[in-house]
Amino acid sequence: MTTIQVKASRSYEVKIGRGLLSSLGTEAAGLIQGRKAAIVSDSNVAPLYLEKVTASLEGAGFRTCSFVFPAGEASKNGQTYLNLLEFLAENQVTRSDTLVALGGGVVGDLTGFAAATFLRGVAFIQLPTTLLAAVDASVGGKTAIDLKNGKNLAGAFYQPRLVLCDLDTLDTLPDDIFADGCAEVIKYGMIGDPALLDMLGKTHFRADPEEVVARCIAMKRDLVEEDEFDTGARQLLNLGHTIGHGIEACSGYGISHGKAVAVGMTIITRAAMAEGMCPEEALPNLQSLLNTYGLPDSTDYSAADLYEKTLSDKKRTGGTISLVVPTAWGKSVLHKVPVEDLLHWIEKGL
Repeated sequence: MTTIQVKASRSYEVKIGRGLLSSLGTEAAGLIQGRKAAIVSDSNVAPLYLEKVTASLEGAGFRTCSFVFPAGEASKNGQTYLNLLEFLAENQVTRSDTLVALGGGVVGDLTGFAAATFLRGVAFIQLPTTLLAAVDASVGGKTAIDLKNGKNLAGAFYQPRLVLCDLDTLDTLPDDIFADGCAEVIKYGMIGDPALLDMLGKTHFRADPEEVVARCIAMKRDLVEEDEFDTGARQLLNLGHTIGHGIEACSGYGISHGKAVAVGMTIITRAAMAEGMCPEEALPNLQSLLNTYGLPDSTDYSAADLYEKTLSDKKRTGGTISLVVPTAWGKSVLHKVPVEDLLHWIEKGL
């Protein structure tokens, strides 16, 4: 097992290993003053792991209740959020109790936002069950729901009390869902870890993911500790996301986050190459790696459509937007451009 300490506005541990769901009750009992736990999950994950998580918590003296919503990005909305808040109130969850996010990024984002706002703040624990959630969404305290005009537009920075990455849960992932997480893993390599990119190119890590997961989480930890509230260096983690979120929105969230980010990385890398900021070999290297892990590298959406959807991006500040631009194989920088220039970048990248 690997343990990573995150020292943000609230310090907590991220534990990575196998069999960790069974230890949840013991871990939570040492962190949570109250003895009620509201488990939040979705219709895909709950049948697999809800019983085990419930048994672990109840074995440690917790009383539990569970809120299960339909799986998918479409559920990460205001209505599901309000339904969850009403559920917590009906079950008399108090400020000394805890919420438990059992699932992927959608579950973690929704649960975290509810925890940040219910009773002005209740503890929550992250139990990521997808690779994408393990390496990215569960760590760092970004919580949110989607609005009609864009992804993650309502949310809060709110750190969990504990993150348990049980690698056993990754064994049950369909290849397609595991690939989504691979996009985020490749992203970490592209923003600042060329050795990780080389490792990914030599050996597929699915059979033994602990080292790769820990490496990504450690990198995110460093950026979160430097810039918890996403005003500077932490924005590097958004490589591929500005255009990727546009792709998701254009598809009505029918295209998954990981696949959209993969295409977004390809588009911004090609644009950077056209702008003379990135060497030509970076693009085919990236495309080859994405394809190796079952990820796309192109989209049929037009530059105009993508531009329209990116105008509500959170990284926009007034008349400028911060792009994360690759400048080498395994290195990216923040590059501010006028919002109106974003269309030009997308056109060059398609």
